[in-house]
Formats: sequence, structure tokens, C-alpha cells
Amino acid sequence: MTPPARQSTREQRRRQTRERILGAAIAEFTSSGMAHADIDTIAAAAGVAHGTFFFHFPSKEHVLLELEAREEARMATEFGRYLDGAPDLASTLDHVVALITGLERRLGPSLFKEFLALHFSPTRPAADEWTDHPLIVLLVREIERARGDGKVPPEVDAFYSATFFLLGVYGVLTTTSNTDSRGAMLTGLVTTALRGLEAR
Repeated sequence: MTPPARQSTREQRRRQTRERILGAAIAEFTSSGMAHADIDTIAAAAGVAHGTFFFHFPSKEHVLLELEAREEARMATEFGRYLDGAPDLASTLDHVVALITGLERRLGPSLFKEFLALHFSPTRPAADEWTDHPLIVLLVREIERARGDGKVPPEVDAFYSATFFLLGVYGVLTTTSNTDSRGAMLTGLVTTALRGLEAR
């Protein structure tokens, strides 16, 4: 039987290798796009054999799924802390916009579009439910809380409201590059969403 210390060292090396591959793959996706990214280039940059890439990630799409999971967890943690301050609904929606635009800045416009294309792809490798995405779960809960407080009408569907709002944000960011135009559109999107949510 392998001693626990040796298993721990092996697991640590495995995690380090995975991190190197992930970093190299993201860099390659950023420069070449996911479709044209070269596995040999990624493997060489990570200092591993070609087959080692596939040991850690069955496909290039799985690299983006890993990135998505990490970014969603990071944004949800930040959003959860923000919600602890009990902000109003307008501030909450503004903060969601700031989180997503911050993600676009971190990834860069090209990788951000790849990220969203896979997120909404019908051939996405991992089938999942909306409850697997913590940012939307938190936004749905916040709309439900506002509905419970009487600030949102009881007939409002929190899931659809949150989904359409997020789709609107993604749509603006992926189709509008002019900073002034997109800023005005995002402000208008928040205003429109609030009108649909406010108690009548």
C-alpha cells in the first residue's frame, strides 16, 4: 500500500500539472481562439506530453468548462458578500452588470465570447441545470426576497426575470464594442428590468 505522504505528493504534482495545462490552454485560446488552438502548443507551453493534456481535459471544451466553474464560483462569492449588505434591487442589478463586465475585462473580449458560446451551446459537453450556476441562483433568490418583501409583485417569475436580465447583459457585451453605447445600453437594461420587477 502506498504511504499517505507519497499519495499526497503525487496528488499535489497532479494538481500542479493540471494548473499549468489550464494556464497554457487559456493563453492559447486567447491568442488563437478555441477552435484554432493547438494541443501540441498547449502541451509544450505546459511542459507536458501531448497525451497528458487529454488525461486532465478530455477536450478543449472541458478547459473552458473548468474556467467557467472557477469564474462562476469567484463571482458568486463576491456577489454573496455584496448581498450581505442588503442592497436594493437597483444596486443589485448594477452589481451583477459590474461583475460580468469585470469578467469580460479579465478574460478579454475574444475569450469572453468563447466562454459564452460554450455556455449556451447545445453540444456543451456537460449537461447541467440552472441551479448548477451559482450567480443566477443568487440573483433568483434576491428577486424572490424582494418579492417576499412586497417590492416585487407576486406574479413575477424570479427565474425568468433573472435569466432574461443576464441574457440581456451578455447580449450587449458580445454585440456592442463602443464603450459609450454599451454603457448606455447596460444602464437602460437595468432601468427596463426594474420597471418589469417593481410593484405596481
